[in-house]
Amino acid sequence: MSLAPARTPASSPTRASRRRRSADRGIRRSSLSLRDLVSEAVAGMLQRPARSVLTVLGTVLGVGAFVAVLGLTGTAAAQIDTRFSELAATEVTVDDTGGETPDAIPLAFPSDADTRMERLNGVLAAGVYWNVRLGPGQAVSSRPLETTADTGGDTTVVSASPGVLHAAGSTLSQGRLFDSYHNAQRQRVAVISTSVAARLGITTLRTEPAVFIGNTPFTVIGILRSVDRKADLLLSVVIPRATAEWIWGPPGADRARMLVSTRLGAAPQIAHEAALALRPEHPEHFRAIAPPDPRALRSAVDGDLNQLFLLLAAICLVIGAVGIANTTLVAVMERTAEIGLRRALGAGGGHITLQFLAESAILGLLGGLVGASLGTITVVAVSVARQWTPVIHLEAVAAAPLLGCVTGLIAGLYPAWRASRIPPVEALRR
Repeated sequence: MSLAPARTPASSPTRASRRRRSADRGIRRSSLSLRDLVSEAVAGMLQRPARSVLTVLGTVLGVGAFVAVLGLTGTAAAQIDTRFSELAATEVTVDDTGGETPDAIPLAFPSDADTRMERLNGVLAAGVYWNVRLGPGQAVSSRPLETTADTGGDTTVVSASPGVLHAAGSTLSQGRLFDSYHNAQRQRVAVISTSVAARLGITTLRTEPAVFIGNTPFTVIGILRSVDRKADLLLSVVIPRATAEWIWGPPGADRARMLVSTRLGAAPQIAHEAALALRPEHPEHFRAIAPPDPRALRSAVDGDLNQLFLLLAAICLVIGAVGIANTTLVAVMERTAEIGLRRALGAGGGHITLQFLAESAILGLLGGLVGASLGTITVVAVSVARQWTPVIHLEAVAAAPLLGCVTGLIAGLYPAWRASRIPPVEALRR
């Protein structure tokens, strides 16, 4: 930096007159090259390295959160998309509407509804189900209802054709599922979940335990550990459809539904063909519900997560910017004498402004570089721990240092302006 002697403000000449007088006297105007600017900024930062590190920390957290949020959001969205493709995109539900006269047709599904649907290309399993409406005083119990001490509480009874348990993706803990033979013979068998079994005091099937629905016994032949779909089956006693219809009649006002599991990509076509396959003479008795478009679902999930986490990252960046601004302002106050000396040696207000802006910008740039590295490492570490495939936005990683630099520049605007406005004489007196 080449400096020229400064004039005292007492004469208060205009800038144009100062230039003319300097030119008349052959005095070269002071200037500040980029190299000098950077070296002065680095020297200013190194005067108090601990404080500079703490100042950078805010930007590191903000930029690191920005990169990590984008990476984790993309990775999580990819996992969500995969799971929706495997479950929601392969599920079709068919409602029994009963057409224009639902009271006259309490059950529109034919007795061989499972077989008719499974003939369609792309269907893996299908079954009809409804909740059984029990009579007054009837409940699920491990013994005839003489007392209510050992009842199953709010356990519901679900009438289901054999295909429902397969379409739901059932996993057994003990025993087996009932099949078409149990259904055709109207056998009194039941499948319950591990939670219902624990509530009823059933620990093993070797003793051929029974559950009572009202006073009607049903032999428990299987205990479910989990289901992929229709989780309410885990809170119910599931009995064959024909048995339930024989004892309690058709579903009535509650109406029946059909659960269909399909191959990936076949669900929309199955939903289109379901009504005709079930009852070609009255397809209006059914309403098939196709799964949502996975692409639209993924976009919605992406948008929601991005908005939420980017807001958090923006808050971190604002906190970091406030930290830089505060620290730079304190530095201006502490370095008033230095500023006065520079002004006395010929540095202009613009030079002082550039010096402090350069310091805050370099601090922000360093914070951006470190934050981008930490954010990328976080995404990879979380993905490895969760056995996911990391998805890292290279654009975000590349832009993160620039984001930190801009944050530092914005944070340093006010302190730099304050430094440039300090009168040289007043600064030298401090």
